[in-house]
Amino acid sequence: MITDPIADYLTRVRNAIMANHRVVEIPASKITKEITKILFDQGYILSYKFEDAGFQGTIKIALKYDKATKASVIKKLQRISTPGLRKYVGANDMPRVLNGLGIAIVSTSKGVMTNKQAREEHVGGEVLCYVY
Repeated sequence: MITDPIADYLTRVRNAIMANHRVVEIPASKITKEITKILFDQGYILSYKFEDAGFQGTIKIALKYDKATKASVIKKLQRISTPGLRKYVGANDMPRVLNGLGIAIVSTSKGVMTNKQAREEHVGGEVLCYVY
């Protein structure tokens, strides 16, 4: 049993990037599916596929690399709110990642969204991670 599925998700993606893998397979949960959709919509991953095999299913993520330099599009994945120390922010205190070049993934009452979407909808929530 994984106690922190978000940290596990970020670590698996980080390790796959460091090993220059094209595809990474991650155990699925509701929150990891939402994070995957956000990463795809923001252009950080190439594609994804949800597979409902077994107890909880898996997510297969195709990572995105720059063609010229062969460097990953994702430079850093950083977990912010942990099970031991939750980080909540209001709508007016939404963090700016790399002065607007990166995104913060926020869990709000209206669902999981980026910091920019949360600011537009004027909702606060728990800051899950930074991606840049």
